[in-house]
Amino acid sequence: MSQLSEVAANPYAAELAAAKKAVALAARLCQRVQQGILQSDVQSKADRTPVTVADYGSQVLVSLVLKKELPSHSFSMVAEEDSKDLRKDGAQEVLEHITSLVNETIANGGSYNMSLSKEDVLAAIDGGKSEGGPSGQHWILDPIDGTKGFIRGDQYAVALGLLDEGKVVLGVLGCPNLPLKSTNKHNGGSSRGQVGSLFFATIGCGAEVEALEGSEPQKISVCSINNPVDASFFESFEASHSKRDLTSSIAEKLGVQAPPVRMDSQAKYGALARGDGAIFLRIPHKGYIETVWDHAVGSIVVTAGGMVKDASGNDLDFSKGRYLNRDRGIIATNKYLMPVVLKAVQEAMKEEQ
Repeated sequence: MSQLSEVAANPYAAELAAAKKAVALAARLCQRVQQGILQSDVQSKADRTPVTVADYGSQVLVSLVLKKELPSHSFSMVAEEDSKDLRKDGAQEVLEHITSLVNETIANGGSYNMSLSKEDVLAAIDGGKSEGGPSGQHWILDPIDGTKGFIRGDQYAVALGLLDEGKVVLGVLGCPNLPLKSTNKHNGGSSRGQVGSLFFATIGCGAEVEALEGSEPQKISVCSINNPVDASFFESFEASHSKRDLTSSIAEKLGVQAPPVRMDSQAKYGALARGDGAIFLRIPHKGYIETVWDHAVGSIVVTAGGMVKDASGNDLDFSKGRYLNRDRGIIATNKYLMPVVLKAVQEAMKEEQ
């Protein structure tokens, strides 16, 4: 396909190419830090430094690549981190570590011939201070989604989406530890083989997956299971992130037989989008407010073929700034299961009250 016809088919082709490049480079930095964590004994210390380094480093690289690849765009990013803590006394060593890690990742990536100073790094981190909102274009970034999974050597994701006039129009989800082939036994998939998946979707163009290192993209789709008895569902690995007693009562109402698949981060959305499971439920504890960067990317990857709703059956609204202003609970599944799952969720919530 020529570049002209590609742009005609996908009006966000340039943004998508830049976002894929940004996420792949950030994921490379994260992989390196995660290997370091697993070789040392960070888990036994209350030391969050490696995560901090990877979080900030990932945000710096994404910010840098987007600005380099899309120089004519006005840049606005809603992201999790800012540089406040790194500007404090005593943070110099961490800042130096981040700067050298970022520069090494850029050098090894081979696309850019440049070196960042510590000031450049701080400025790039603060590129994520935007509030987003209903007008204009804003990037939405979670530089490391699934921090605890990251520390354990498990699933995490680099999640980058684009908001245009209040709607998520594009999403790229880098999952360095998720096998490229389906993890679902029913799909004939196994967890052996290549690891590292890059999911991406653009509004109106469906969802695809390729190897994090680059490969021929494959079209993906949510499963077409229509009987909840045959469905398996995803939930957060960390019990503190979701009400498990409520989820199990919902599963019981639906007659779901399979045990829940517990996974950290928006990698769940990627796995769901290619049919590794049928339902993702997230019912947070009372008072917890979801952020836009925790769901924007995952939701567009799934809605390319499936549905994502809140517990009242409404679409998620990402136009309200940094937080999701919505009913408690998020449900992602296919169009066949959504009505029955929604009904079970609402009944279980009513009973709980």
